[in-house]
Amino acid sequence: MDKLLYGAAYYDEYMPYERLEQDIWMMKKAGMNVIRIAESTWSTEEPEEGVFDFSHVTRVLDVCEREGMSVIIGTPTYAIPVWMARRYPEVMVTDKTGQRPYGARQIMDITHPAYLFYCERIIRRLLEAVSGYSCVIGFQLDNETKHFGTSSENVQQMFVRWMKKKFKGDIEALNQEFGLAYWSNKINSWEEFPNVKGTINGSLGCEFEKFQRSLVTDFLNWQSSIVREYKKEDQFITHNFDFAWKGHSFGVQTDVDHFEAAKTLTIAGCDIYHPTQEALTGKEIAFCGDLTRSLKKKNYLVIETEAQGFPEWTPYKGQLRLQAFSHLASGANSVMYWHWHSIHNACETYWKGVLSHDLQENDVYREACTVGKLFAENADKLHSLKKSNKVAVMVSNESLTAMKWFPLPGGNEDYNDIVRWIYDSLYEMNVECDIISAREEDLSAYDILFVPAMYSAKDEQLERIMEFAKKGGIVAATFKTAFTDENVKVRAALQPYKLEEAFGIQYDQFTAPVNTRITGDDFELSEEDRIVSVFMELVKVKGAKVLSAYDHYMWKDYAAVTKASYGEGTCYYFGCKTSKAYVKALTCEILRSKELWTWKQKVEFPVVIREGRNKEGKTICYLFNYSGSERTVLVEGNFSVLISKGMTVEKSNTELASNSPENANLSQKSKPSGEIHLGAWDFCVLEMI
Repeated sequence: MDKLLYGAAYYDEYMPYERLEQDIWMMKKAGMNVIRIAESTWSTEEPEEGVFDFSHVTRVLDVCEREGMSVIIGTPTYAIPVWMARRYPEVMVTDKTGQRPYGARQIMDITHPAYLFYCERIIRRLLEAVSGYSCVIGFQLDNETKHFGTSSENVQQMFVRWMKKKFKGDIEALNQEFGLAYWSNKINSWEEFPNVKGTINGSLGCEFEKFQRSLVTDFLNWQSSIVREYKKEDQFITHNFDFAWKGHSFGVQTDVDHFEAAKTLTIAGCDIYHPTQEALTGKEIAFCGDLTRSLKKKNYLVIETEAQGFPEWTPYKGQLRLQAFSHLASGANSVMYWHWHSIHNACETYWKGVLSHDLQENDVYREACTVGKLFAENADKLHSLKKSNKVAVMVSNESLTAMKWFPLPGGNEDYNDIVRWIYDSLYEMNVECDIISAREEDLSAYDILFVPAMYSAKDEQLERIMEFAKKGGIVAATFKTAFTDENVKVRAALQPYKLEEAFGIQYDQFTAPVNTRITGDDFELSEEDRIVSVFMELVKVKGAKVLSAYDHYMWKDYAAVTKASYGEGTCYYFGCKTSKAYVKALTCEILRSKELWTWKQKVEFPVVIREGRNKEGKTICYLFNYSGSERTVLVEGNFSVLISKGMTVEKSNTELASNSPENANLSQKSKPSGEIHLGAWDFCVLEMI
């Protein structure tokens, strides 16, 4: 990975007429240097059982080899051909709704031996067909793999074996730990283990979903082992992880353990889709990028993102450029669009690519050309941006699943909403962070740890958090943290379990807030910003300081937010969901206590600042204006401008080089701090000196 990758998914199989040479020429004109192929077209590559045709793949590779275009080959296993479904219907996935009919993608049982047999055969035949091409730089395993709710009889039997191993064959231990006596769910022998699809037991249901996630890890690891037999030393293995979906990429994926599955890859990859136009904030780009970067603690690939996407996502002028550099600012080493051309048939006809249905140059293509030019001119400075964040947000698949089984009052917000409440608050005040697993053992790189709603946790995970605080770290945890053990069993102990000493609090009651605000602190907040929403714990202090109490005639004696010293560190606890303004005010206090407050925190959203060190050890600073109005930013410190468009820099202490709005790539001499003026949906890139 010695260059920035810029490109798109390309499907020669879908084209309405012959235009391969023209498409590659147009891509190169746009500065694109990579395409992804093959992952979606098993039925073309194996039209009949045992009959293979890779001509669409090799003809593309032939042109790319000649034209110097890099290629990522995807294994075509996520969409099975119709012949397989007809001849071997048992490979169709069975989920809670029954056995799925053929038609959609990702409707197969990823554990079924027949499916795996045909997967291995097509993977090997494909890799043999592409083995002689030097343009192939890497391989993508499958596509946005999840367990797809698989719960067929063979999966059920695998789960029983999983449970036997977990409890070492002790059925009574299972009954006790999972509370199966409730409603006569007690299991008296392993042979009568009921089908989990009908369970009402949250512990059993969450354990089954954990098991299903492990199937994804096993499946990707199995594919990786095959690819490793063929790949050359300089070729990578990746996968395009996707995220929880709320009309766009949103949060931690419930159906995949990204941290475990990423271990089989040489470089992590992801698909990031987000709103545009007036709804473009950069939050989804940043959150998903920070999570993917944290999987292997190094740079990652954006394998899919939108150029146009849904009709409501058609980007404003300047937004495609803003989005592309937003990915790089999180540590991405690629921006690849799904897809090059808009599809003329099928269910994604209106998920538009770089080119519209007429396949001609358009405004999006012309802006993509600008992105490609800037990438090429600045690749040495912007490639492999390294982050050294002192703040981390800890996330947990187990807590996500558990809170799905035991939702917050009203059911309007879930675990990911709580994670994004914290993350978005940090993002809006330009506090960059890593997103780490609750299984992370080494927290020494961080000064501040946010723990949103870690509802399900092992004792050792909680002990690591306490040890982090004892050694001088700052922990800010929210309501619902440490309420159950790893088996989603509520602990018969003081809450928050094991953390009550470190946080200096306890509670035994909680409720949904009605007409409740917080009061008693020194923060300058509006009445609206003091509203408590979703959930509140009635916290009693046992050594902690009350930062804010509830402004409610019945709840006024309880703490809402607390602060406690523990060892050499400090522990903050949010007993309720506050406004983001409150989180920001408290975070300011936390940052100052660790001397992490900088000029960036003075800059208000929608201006966002992201930075890191490049391969030369220089600090690269990105300034993004996610708004339709001009913004002014006071940058402190010496800097030179690497990239700007329509940006002006006000004179400050010394004479500054002049800027030309027509020049899309400006360089100027070192200078002290100054005001930078950004236009609507504009950005600039600085090198700090």
